[in-house]
Amino acid sequence: MVDVFERLGFFRVFSSPWFAALATILVLSIVACTLDRFPRLWRDVRDIRVVQANSYFDPRLPHRALVGGTVPDGDGRGGEGRLDAGSVAAALARRHYAVRTVSHSEATFVYGDRNRYSKLATLLTHTGLVLFLVAGAVTGTLGYETVVFLADGQSAPVQAVGTPDNLLVKNLGFAAPRNPDGSFADFYSDIVVYREGTEIARKRIRVNDPLTVAGFTFHQNTFGPAQSLEIRGPDGALLWTGPVILDSEVLGLPAGTTAIPGSDLGLQLVLARDDAGTPVLGLVGYRQSPGAQTAEVVFADRLHLGESTTPEASDGFTLRWTGASAWTGMVIKTDPGAGFVWIAFVSLICGVVVTFYLPRRRVWARILDGRAVFVLRGERYVAVDRELADLADDLRERALRVSG
Repeated sequence: MVDVFERLGFFRVFSSPWFAALATILVLSIVACTLDRFPRLWRDVRDIRVVQANSYFDPRLPHRALVGGTVPDGDGRGGEGRLDAGSVAAALARRHYAVRTVSHSEATFVYGDRNRYSKLATLLTHTGLVLFLVAGAVTGTLGYETVVFLADGQSAPVQAVGTPDNLLVKNLGFAAPRNPDGSFADFYSDIVVYREGTEIARKRIRVNDPLTVAGFTFHQNTFGPAQSLEIRGPDGALLWTGPVILDSEVLGLPAGTTAIPGSDLGLQLVLARDDAGTPVLGLVGYRQSPGAQTAEVVFADRLHLGESTTPEASDGFTLRWTGASAWTGMVIKTDPGAGFVWIAFVSLICGVVVTFYLPRRRVWARILDGRAVFVLRGERYVAVDRELADLADDLRERALRVSG
């Protein structure tokens, strides 16, 4: 199924054509929905009708309250006091409503509007969703990402050789210290970055503490063992010395491959332990013939640290295990969509906060002969009955004090 999955893009989902098509459809849907809703939202915000029909203030309807209209008797009982437009407007202003008052031939109408523009916060939410998708498209199209494995002391170019102003990263050393119980206490790499032979940055990077320089970010990602070899030819001349990265597995054991310089032989290294628990390095020399599906094993041997093979046992070459160290794996990437992500994040959070914590409330009051009928309407996140009851109790108390 590997070939099928590769053709379908399952190994590179976010850069596959079908994912890009779905993301494009989603963006267009969000934009179309937003453009369709915006005129209605704007009309709802801008069109304010202070004077309503008398039937609108029927106290028998839901979310209505009747306050005032009677004068208390001498002992303070038997009435609620009389209300006027000024006291109603002041009560609404104390609750942070924007107030309008209109005197009509039949009565005086007071209108209060709180968080008038909060409904438009859905535009921020939709903008954030679109920008998240745009950020992914920008990074997928213009961004760059690679994974580099480096043993201690090794270096590698960040981009393809020949790229103008290319960077070179060098691993000065990887460390993974352990706690007394054997668990890892830390993972870090000391790296240095060069451009045209000049050092431009140096840092000890950790998983959550990368190095960012020249538009590239160097993330600590993985690590493993590396084993240093010395390879000499049949004449005793030194052919190669340095670490070999063991970045794969054979039978669950760390393994890696390299080539023997000046020959058609490949060399596989497998790190294991002998019966006494001492590290042992298995060496398998092989030759891969053109067109052959399997390799021909030329020699096989195993060494303890510091030991060497004999030329007779390793096809005329002498292989010496000179040291054990580690390699570090870094993800190096550019993310041109990061700015869009931050804007999208702020937009989305602001939209959600305003929508849920600052919902719109509107109050209409019809005042006639010291009596007021209130109507309160709010979004579904507003406890309308409770707020209306609090407003009515406040006005009753103030009306009684004034009348008294």
